[in-house]
Amino acid sequence: MSSTYTLKILADFASAHTLRDYPGDCSRMHGHNWKLEVEVTASALNEHGMGMDFKTIKTATRELAKTLDHRYLNDIPPFDTVNPTAENIAQYFYQNL
Repeated sequence: MSSTYTLKILADFASAHTLRDYPGDCSRMHGHNWKLEVEVTASALNEHGMGMDFKTIKTATRELAKTLDHRYLNDIPPFDTVNPTAENIAQYFYQNL
């Protein structure tokens, strides 16, 4: 029987952004209080009974969120060239964690 172990980490940050070339209100600078949920899975546990060290992924998630906190996202790569949509922000966290 195969098992899957899942950890969920929550983080939040506040930031402003502009959606370039968007035909609506979001083309003007505005802000959000973002809620982030990171989920990692493992198919096995190590000798300590962990799929992944919770502290490691929690620290990495929160540190990455801090780099965006109280910032204008359009000034931060890759959002200086890619629209900082919710989907692109999720991809940013996925690629950087």
